[in-house]
Amino acid sequence: MASGRSVTLDDMLPTPRTRLRRSIASAVTLAVVAASLAVVTAPAVSAIPACSTAETQVWLGLGLGGGTAGTTYYPLELSNIAKHACTLYGYPGVSAFGAGPKQVGPAASRLQLSHAVVTLGPGATAHAILGFHDAGAVCSHAIDASGLRVYPPGQKAAGEIDFPFQVCAHGDVLVVGPVRAGTGIPGYTSP
Repeated sequence: MASGRSVTLDDMLPTPRTRLRRSIASAVTLAVVAASLAVVTAPAVSAIPACSTAETQVWLGLGLGGGTAGTTYYPLELSNIAKHACTLYGYPGVSAFGAGPKQVGPAASRLQLSHAVVTLGPGATAHAILGFHDAGAVCSHAIDASGLRVYPPGQKAAGEIDFPFQVCAHGDVLVVGPVRAGTGIPGYTSP
């Protein structure tokens, strides 16, 4: 060494002030790197829209309905007729209409079943179970209905299905389950 002074290990270690500066610089660098990684690796939010009424064809899967004592169940089908995927979540709104455009009887009550988002590609179909209680067992004076008015989940406009049946003015004749993936099979699809 040119100065003739010997260097000790303590001379090579940083001072407390230098250590503090390095710790702060490391923390800032780590925070910047973590923030940039979070931006790069954040998953994309789903941009698949809900199925609108205009994009959804509603129909009743007719055939030998499945049933229990006093109730017959049919699959209520919801088909995506759009050229893009869309989602359905929850319960469709279902009510009966008479010879005029007015609703007859109360809207369908809901079967309390678990549900999840169903994504429909173009041309795909989902279903919900729709039960018809025997109106004669619910009330003494049944009313003739001309068909069903069906609101896809979350929508304010309805599609209609011509389907004559009987309802009660104040009694629950209709019951509906949540939307499920796939086409329902009459006589086999149940709640």
